[in-house]
Amino acid sequence: MNTSLLNLLHLSDPTLPIGGFSHSAGLETYVQQNIVKDKATAKTFITEMLSRNLQYTDAAFVSLAYDHALNNDLQKIIFLDEACTAVKLPMEMRQASKKLGMRLLKIFQPLTSNDLINNFGKLVQDHQANGNYCIAFALFAQSMGITKQDTLYGFYYNAAAGFVTNSVKLIPLGQQDGQDILFSLLPLMQQLAEQSLTPDENLIGLCCTGFDIRCMQHEQLYSRLYMS
Repeated sequence: MNTSLLNLLHLSDPTLPIGGFSHSAGLETYVQQNIVKDKATAKTFITEMLSRNLQYTDAAFVSLAYDHALNNDLQKIIFLDEACTAVKLPMEMRQASKKLGMRLLKIFQPLTSNDLINNFGKLVQDHQANGNYCIAFALFAQSMGITKQDTLYGFYYNAAAGFVTNSVKLIPLGQQDGQDILFSLLPLMQQLAEQSLTPDENLIGLCCTGFDIRCMQHEQLYSRLYMS
């Protein structure tokens, strides 16, 4: 039996206990400023976050790290890990990526027997690598026999599901509204995953200033439910 589907479901499960529920990626600021306030604006936020932000940052790093994992190239993976940290301008987003990555390593590293992952994990433990979530996600997916395309499907779905959950809690929305948004975004996720198979490295770090500003403003909110 091919277990790659089960591995993908496990790795991309939004309820995985790595602390993802603690981060809103700036959504909390949008809600407090009454910019994201209903089902329509929530869908717009998630669509823009996936297609204007993640496509040129974390998803691109997943794609490239997967390729380098196939070649067992630790040095290039470390380079991507450093670049990933560099393109995350808001402090809270850098911290969130590292925390999620470290917790993902803590969960899956004991479950896999992979020298590349063990070496990467050792560098993270010794504070010689950042251990960004998207890099760790790619390494585990490749080691588990998940195809690159399915890895990207899972990564985008995990992100979208997290944003939907946050929207339902923060705006708030009804559970059916959240599921309607998630279902409507499935074609976009498929399109983005296919585009991310061969990312343009010259576009990595292409940012939407609004997202970065709202994330930075989150640090100064009077009251907060989320860490980012």
